[in-house]
Amino acid sequence: QVQLVESGGGLVQPGGSLRLSCAASGTIFSIGAMGWYRQAPGKQRELVASIGSDGSDGNTRYTDSVKGRFTISIDNTKNTVYLQMNSLKPEDTARYYCSAAISVSSWYPLSFNDYWGQGTQVTVSS
Repeated sequence: QVQLVESGGGLVQPGGSLRLSCAASGTIFSIGAMGWYRQAPGKQRELVASIGSDGSDGNTRYTDSVKGRFTISIDNTKNTVYLQMNSLKPEDTARYYCSAAISVSSWYPLSFNDYWGQGTQVTVSS
C-alpha cells in the first residue's frame, strides 16, 4: 500500500559527502513527518534526523553527533525526504533507514501509520 525507496548510499572517504533520498509512494493521503535512522553492527538503532511535513527549520531534529554536518529536507511535491551528509566520519558508517508517518485514508486523516524503507548502506573508510 505504501512503499519507501531509499537511494544514495555508498562508500565514501572521511570528509566526503553523500546525499540520501527516500521517496514515498502508494496510497498516501498525507504525510505527518519523515526521518532517517541508522544502525551500525552491534549498536542500537538511533534517530539521525527528522522533519515535519511542512519542511520548516523549526520542525527539524538532529542527533548531537551530526549537528552542523547533516541537513534534512523534504519535497512535498515528490513525497521525498533527503539527508545531505557532509564531513563524513568513520563513525557515521551504518545502515540508514528512512521512516515516515503517513495517513492513508481521508476518512481517518489523523490516523498515522509508521512505514520503513529497506535501508541503504553508508560506509566511510579510507
